[in-house]
Amino acid sequence: MANRGVGFFDSKGQFFRTPQEATLSDLANMLGRMGDGDSLAPGIAKILFDKRRDLEHIFRDHDDMLQGRATDAQSRADDASKASNVTPINPAKSA
Repeated sequence: MANRGVGFFDSKGQFFRTPQEATLSDLANMLGRMGDGDSLAPGIAKILFDKRRDLEHIFRDHDDMLQGRATDAQSRADDASKASNVTPINPAKSA
């Protein structure tokens, strides 16, 4: 008897069982062939997928810099230095 199933396809039309597999395929295809012998692209695609939040944050900060806006981290650092009149102690020099 036939069964019904769900599948996912990458941009080339290849079938995958999970959305993650299809996305990884698209990322690897975008990167192209990298390295000698077996391509490094699939491994790099996995790292990019796993580090997605970090990458999005980096690109958001980059876009902010291009727009002339300070990043959140820079704003916090600036605020902290303005709020504190205490000179930081260098542990290496105080020993």
